Amino acid sequence: MAKYTDAKCRICRREGTKLFLKGDRCFSGKCAVDRRPFAPGQHGRARKKVSEYAVQLREKQKTRRTYGLLERQFHSYFIKADMKKGVTGTNLLVMLESRLDNVVYRLGFANSRNQARQFVRHGLFTLNGHKVNIPSLQVKVGDSIEIPEKNRKVKVFAEAQETIGRRGTPNWLEADYAAFKGVVKAVPQREDIRTEVNEQLIVELYSK
Repeated sequence: MAKYTDAKCRICRREGTKLFLKGDRCFSGKCAVDRRPFAPGQHGRARKKVSEYAVQLREKQKTRRTYGLLERQFHSYFIKADMKKGVTGTNLLVMLESRLDNVVYRLGFANSRNQARQFVRHGLFTLNGHKVNIPSLQVKVGDSIEIPEKNRKVKVFAEAQETIGRRGTPNWLEADYAAFKGVVKAVPQREDIRTEVNEQLIVELYSK
């Protein structure tokens, strides 16, 4: 599988906004977007004429990179969202938010989505009492995500719970840090999704 190996902060600078790819560092003065708020590369500071297509493409790339997906994966989510009833853009965001790795991140059991994906792949969580290792699993209302007792001593979990105080837990999730457990209370609504994205631009891009 393809894997991005360059500095993650370059991605945020390219998109011109914080994608929170490095956890707690994004809230500190070390954040590259705060220190160098321009695109990376020799011509990063240059003024460029931006076309309508370029705006749509950047919005799609920003969203895809926020959730850590490859192009084919992201396009597959769009096709499924388009086939479902309702607003395609909203359906897309709801599906992305309902990924198990994103839920682990939103609950505060990981500092970033990338870290959450790694934890899930290593089998550090259970879903409804069963061990899982598939980050792309779609959670449902009533699902319970828990860290088994043998895995609770991992130091990173404590650090992640300190970071969650800065970004907060979404209303559609409920976290019990004493029990190392989280529950999906409801289907995420558009107003609950804090990712800064104009999903209509993505729909327009794929509709061409």
